[in-house]
Amino acid sequence: MAGAIQSEYSERVKILLIRRAPALPRGTPGVLDAERPLTPSGRASFSVAARGLARIVGRVDVLLTSPLTRARETAEIAAAALMDVAPVIEPTLASDRIHATVAALAIHSPDATVALVGHEPMLGTLLARMVGSADAARFALKRGGAALVDLPDGPASAGQLVWFFPPRVLRALAHAVATVPLSSVANGQPAVVDRRNLL
Repeated sequence: MAGAIQSEYSERVKILLIRRAPALPRGTPGVLDAERPLTPSGRASFSVAARGLARIVGRVDVLLTSPLTRARETAEIAAAALMDVAPVIEPTLASDRIHATVAALAIHSPDATVALVGHEPMLGTLLARMVGSADAARFALKRGGAALVDLPDGPASAGQLVWFFPPRVLRALAHAVATVPLSSVANGQPAVVDRRNLL
């Protein structure tokens, strides 16, 4: 399965967006918001999802993460699954400065696959911008979910959504043995996968 997906999309992969996994709730006594860690269940769940992610993404050249604890811990799990990549702090991923994040992406090689680990609503807004949509709410990622975008003309131009998966699908992909048919869909339409292929 992974080989079929990777061979079809490996030359198109540009930006992988990953929302941080479930963390301690805001307002937890004695824990600053910026220092909220992942919950044990959030860590365990995303560890499985990250293996599914690795099966369909293949190579990642750069892994950028928000400096907040919950994002850094998510990025560390993703890095362990993806291999050969180490998380690098990107401060703009903890803000709502979309243009600054786009500028940070522009410094990387035009054929690089760059993964971003961050937060909502920033990631949904960034994803909508990348696919030329004004409806950011539609592209909000679930905690531990991910999306892959092809940007053939660079991060400053609109590209094409390759897939958009919630964490339950990524976890299913970690165990799937059947080939999952994926198709790139333009204009911000999320790719649809028949769940029967994931059982």
